[in-house]
Formats: sequence, C-alpha cells, structure tokens
Amino acid sequence: MNNVFGLDIGTRNVVGTVGYQTDDKEFVVTAQYVKEHETRAMLDGQIHDIGRVAKTIKEVKDELEKQTGQPLEEVCIAAAGRVLKTVTTHVEYEYAQESVVTGEDVHTLDLLGIEKAQEALKEVNDTSYKFYCVGYSTVKFFLNDEVFISLEGHKANKIGEDIIVTFLPEDVVDGLYAAVGQAGLSVANMTLEPIAAINVAIPENYRMLNIALVDVGAGTSDISITRDGSIIAYGMIPHAGDELTEVIVQHFLVDFNMAESIKLQSTTSDTVTYKDIMSIEHTIPAKDVWDVAAPVVDNIAQEVSTKIRELNGDKTVSACFVVGGGGKIHGFTEKLAEDLDLPEERVALRGEEVLGDVTFEQEDIKKDPLLVTPIGICLNYYDQRNNFIMVRFNGERIKLYDNNRLTIVDAALQAGFPNDELFPKRGTPINFTVNGVARLVRGEAGEGAVVTMNGKPASINTPLEPNSEIIIEPSTAGEAAEYKISQLDEYNHSVITFIINGRRVSCPRFVQVNGELEPEDYSIRENDVIETRNYYTVRQIAQFMDLVIDTDQMIFVNNEEADLDTLVYENFSVEWKTDEYGVARIDNNNYNDTQESDNTVARTSEQMMNQVLDELHDDFAKEAEASAVPENELPENELPKNDIQEEIQEEDSSENTITVIVNGEPVELSGKDTYIFVDIFTHISFDLQAGKGRAIATVINGRDAQFSEELHEGDQIELYWKEN
Repeated sequence: MNNVFGLDIGTRNVVGTVGYQTDDKEFVVTAQYVKEHETRAMLDGQIHDIGRVAKTIKEVKDELEKQTGQPLEEVCIAAAGRVLKTVTTHVEYEYAQESVVTGEDVHTLDLLGIEKAQEALKEVNDTSYKFYCVGYSTVKFFLNDEVFISLEGHKANKIGEDIIVTFLPEDVVDGLYAAVGQAGLSVANMTLEPIAAINVAIPENYRMLNIALVDVGAGTSDISITRDGSIIAYGMIPHAGDELTEVIVQHFLVDFNMAESIKLQSTTSDTVTYKDIMSIEHTIPAKDVWDVAAPVVDNIAQEVSTKIRELNGDKTVSACFVVGGGGKIHGFTEKLAEDLDLPEERVALRGEEVLGDVTFEQEDIKKDPLLVTPIGICLNYYDQRNNFIMVRFNGERIKLYDNNRLTIVDAALQAGFPNDELFPKRGTPINFTVNGVARLVRGEAGEGAVVTMNGKPASINTPLEPNSEIIIEPSTAGEAAEYKISQLDEYNHSVITFIINGRRVSCPRFVQVNGELEPEDYSIRENDVIETRNYYTVRQIAQFMDLVIDTDQMIFVNNEEADLDTLVYENFSVEWKTDEYGVARIDNNNYNDTQESDNTVARTSEQMMNQVLDELHDDFAKEAEASAVPENELPENELPKNDIQEEIQEEDSSENTITVIVNGEPVELSGKDTYIFVDIFTHISFDLQAGKGRAIATVINGRDAQFSEELHEGDQIELYWKEN
C-alpha cells in the first residue's frame, strides 16, 4: 500500500495524518499526530515565521515516521479559507450594434469581470504578488441596464454583470511551499481547506446542488458555496467559537481553558460542572450556558447567513452543512436555518457520520468534525483536482490553481497577457459633431488572437491541460474609421429652397467643417465641428442650375438690387436674366467660390443633387424651366418627399387622368395634361432616404426608364433599391 501524508497547518497547531485508500474507497488512517505551535508563528492562517512553522512540521513528520516505520518525503497541504481574498465588481460590455447574446459573450463578460477584480485587488494590496483566481460567481446580470436572470439568447446593445471573484494570494502559497521545503518535504498536492472539508462533508453526488459549507473554527467562520460540481465562491466572517468562549469567560468568571470546557460540556450533557477563578466548583444546567451564549450565537448565524446570500447571488442555498467545533454550540444550526429561510433539517452539523468510510487504526482517536479537514486533504490527493498545475505560456512557465474549469484564457490572465490582445480590436473611431449633435463612427473590427495548444489550433475557451505548451499571437486592430461628407444624411437629404424667377428651386445644403467650406469627398477627422450652411450666393445658385446669368441686367434678391456674391437664405426670392442653359462646364463649375473661402471645388449639378436622383438629366431641368409658373400660383403644400433637388411646379393647363401600375399596384395620376416618370413620386410613398448608399432601379415596361420620360395609360413601372 502507498501511504498519503497530509498536513493541516492551522493557526494554533499542525495536524499530520497518514493513511491510504482501499479499492472500496475506504480511507484507513494509519497514524495521526497533533503538535501545537510553540509561538505565534502563524496568524489567521498565514505563515509569518517560516522557520518556526517548518520546525513544527518537521516534528510532526518525525513522529509520524516513528509511528509508521516509513520515511515521509512528499506531503499534501491546504491553504486556509480565511486567507482568500474576495472582490465584488461590476463590468459591462457594449456591442457595436444590437446583437444576440451568445454563451461566448457571457464567458467573455466573466473574464472581463475577473480581470477587473484582479486589478482592483492589486490596487488595494499594493503588492507585486500575483493572485490565483480560485472561484467566481455571478451575482446579477444586466441587459441594457435592466436586471435579468440570464442573458443568453436575448438581443442587446449592452450587457453587464455584478460578479464576485475569490483569489488566493501568491505569498500564501509561497509561504506554505517554503515551510514544508525547509522541513525536508516536497509538495505532492495542494488544495484549499474548504475543498478538503467538502470532500468529506458533502457526498460527491450532492455537489451538483447549490449547497453551502460552513466551517466554524476558533477565530473565523469559513464559507464555501458549491454548484454544478464545483466550488463557485468562498467567504469568511471574523466571528466564530472564540467569541462564544469569551462571553462564557465573562459571565461565569473562569479562565479561557475552563470556558472551552464549559462550552464543550454544554453540547454533550444536560449539566455542566466547572470551577471559577475562586476555585469554587459549580454544577449548572446546560441550558444556562445556552442562554448566555444565545445573543452571540444569533449574531454569528446572522452574519453567516448574510455572507452566504452575498456569495450566492443574493439568494439562499438549497442546503447548508456545518463543520468545526464552533458549530456544535446549541441553537446555532436552528438559528442559521431560520435566517436562510430553510427547513431545520436542511441545515445539519456534519460530525461522526461523515467519517463513516474512515477507519482509524489508532484506538484512542475519536471520530470528530475537527478531523474532517485533515482527512479531506489526504483524500484530495486521489482526485488530483483542485491542485496547482504548470503550463508554458508563450515560453514562460507559470503555475495555475486548477478549479476544474481552467481554460486557456485563465493561463493568459495569470501570465498578465493583456485582455485587449485576446479579442478583436476595432480601428480608431472618429468623434465629431454635426449641427451640435455628437456623432461616432467606429473603426473596422480586427482579427482575434491566434491560439495554439501543443501545436494544434485552439480557442481561448479550450480546456487547459497540465504541462501544455500554449502560444497566443495577439489580436489585431481593424482599419481606422473613415467617413466622408458625402455619407452624411444631412448632406444627402437636407435641402434649402429658394424662389428663382417665381419658381421654387431646392438645393443641397453646403457643409462647413471647422468654419471652412469643404467638398463632398472631404474625409472627416477627429473632433471636427460640422455644420450645414443655411445660405447660398447668387453665383452658387446659378452654377447649381447650370445657368449663365446676364450680368448686364439687374439682379434682385428679395426685391433689392444684388450682385453675384449676395447671400441668399431659405425662401429668399431671386430675379435675374439668363443667357442660356447648360454652358457651365465641369472644369469651371466652382461652387465654393465665395467671399468666405478661397477653396474652389469642381462640381456638376449631378454631383450636388441627391445621391438617389443623380440619374435625372439636365434636359429635364430645361423642360421644367419652360413650364415654370409665377410664385403666387404655386401650391401651398410642402416639398415632395423625394427631395428632388430642382423641383418645378407646372401650371395646370388641362386635367388628364391616367392609371399606371407601380410595383404591382394601380396608381392614378391626375391634375396635369401630361405626366413624366418623376411625377409618380408625388403619388406614392417611397422613402428616398432609405437607400444607404444603394442606387435606385427605375423600370418601365421591362426596360430602364429616364426620369423625364413621358408616361401613358397602363404603363408597368417598377421601383426598388439595387443591392450592392
């Protein structure tokens, strides 16, 4: 048989256990020895004097070697639950656009929470030591800032969570390794004391349930929560058995050791006998001790139940097991059940019955809850779980605490690999304002990190294998955001209307960037201030209409004499005489030739028109000019929804009604003598602002149509957006 040597290195003493597990899963204890520390070499479960603790460990080792007659070279150890650090934090993740939340997204959110908690812990502790994540639990989920039970499958713009994360400080691990090393031992297995206790106190088939284990010791009560076969959270409160002993000391006027005896007697017999500091012997009912301890018992139970709920996401557990000497006091389990809103039978003290599969070869050893943790440390060796494992990450050898659900991303976090180099990064965004409203254009998404384990492709969520070789090539950033003025809705769909020689003309608004006019192909930069200008000059209106003004004749703006550089605002009237149409060429069609800017940018009237209607030819403008009517004969209704840049309202010479078929539906055109293709936009609902960069398809009787083409009775018309 191969004996396993386990050490429970406590604050007051060191308990050594040697034994083996049979084929029937029975654990046989062949030797056990307890040795108190000679000095306070340990405080709250953490080694302060490595040399003195090592001396005590060696004395325990030597005694056990005498009892077994075998040399002991390897040892199993455990870190105390009270040295664990717990951090609660809130983390959020915002999508570039509304997306369906996946399991991968939730896992990513957890990792962001762990990293944020780790950073917070380092700031508080101001140390270069690492912290091993040994468990975490989500307290609350948030979907678009609303509390949700589960996120997966929902659509969201933003997700978040409150998460509680538990860490084991590296210096605690290093101290334990150093102490046993100085005692001539090497570590065969290391676990946590709460896990060791669970291995004994909670049967394996129960660990899938949501259960709390409370270890009520002398100075602290350690708490752990299980769910789905794993320990998800740890906690500690600084209230335990010593507080009960202190109140007994004060009430019965006894020393500390006698108070401990009184406390123990009150849990095992109906009467208690003791001597006070005056050496007077007393015999009292055990109930008197219960009454004295009741306020402290109630307080400890309340503190424990509050911590359990906090660790378990603000809700109670399915059951609770209590171990440790402090939990034996009368009324503790009943009060704890009340505070947890559980039936009394679901809060139980785990004592002798949990050691049913443990046999002691030493006859003088009594089965007791105090032995649960030392034996659990030995049993954990056989599972080889909840141990530390070694891996090589990007050439560096690192140690991780194996909590049964380690993935490659855990190794990356432990190695300090930047979180933003694991996930795809977007290129640099552009922040700017349009007419005082903030805008953001995001950069393109980059590529995710390239991950391999032992030379094979993997993902950041691939389960981690001991001694594996992991290589992660950092993720890349996407292309920086790029956005031009021509892509602004305000540029494409915002018009300014003038009354030219009695007819309405709609023109696109010019755009100023940081006070300067810029062309449509201007690339918007970070923090640009963009405004759509609310005026034209007389010259710019003429250039937009492809007209040549007769400068020998008078020009009037709002019935006042003007020149080519006079500013014309919304609904201003302009009167001029023109030489001819269409003589302005692309080369010299300078729309920005104003007194305010020296920049001249070549544009044709088609370029300045709405992107959607850039197929409208100049000849349509000429035809419309011939049919212009005086301003006072214009209809009072608003501009057509199609935002045609040059809108011409014709006088009703005679009414002629025809019916055409548009996208399968009959449309009646009335009020005019003849109709052209563009007239259908005033009779149908077709949102010309919905193109988003797509071209419009115009089909008449199965062939491409022109906007100025005449319509006839029964024509078959199709209108739709072409896909890019």
